[in-house]
This record gives sequence, C-alpha cells and structure tokens, in this order.
Amino acid sequence: MVEDMPLDELKQVTIDYYVNLQRIKKADTGNNPELEYQLKVYKNKLASLGISSEEYEM
Repeated sequence: MVEDMPLDELKQVTIDYYVNLQRIKKADTGNNPELEYQLKVYKNKLASLGISSEEYEM
C-alpha cells in the first residue's frame, strides 16, 4: 500500500507519526527504550525523505 502512496502523502504521514511520538515522549515521565527507538527510526525515515526532524521536535 505504501508503494502506491504519493510522495507528498508519505511525507505527511511520516511527519504526523513522528510528531505523535514526540507528544508521547513529552507526556511520558519514565524511561521508555521502545519510544526512544521508534523516535530514532522515524527521525531516520524523515531524513531519508529529505525532511529535517529538528523543526518538529518539542
């Protein structure tokens, strides 16, 4: 399904997911290794799409 998605839509979905992870991180008061791993994965996905994740960090 992702292969059929236009690039602009793929970028927006990836940004939205990364922002949601950032919101979870901000609300999470404990240590969450899985959350940190997912943030790294999506940060790399954004970079591969040519998008800087820094402007979406809280």
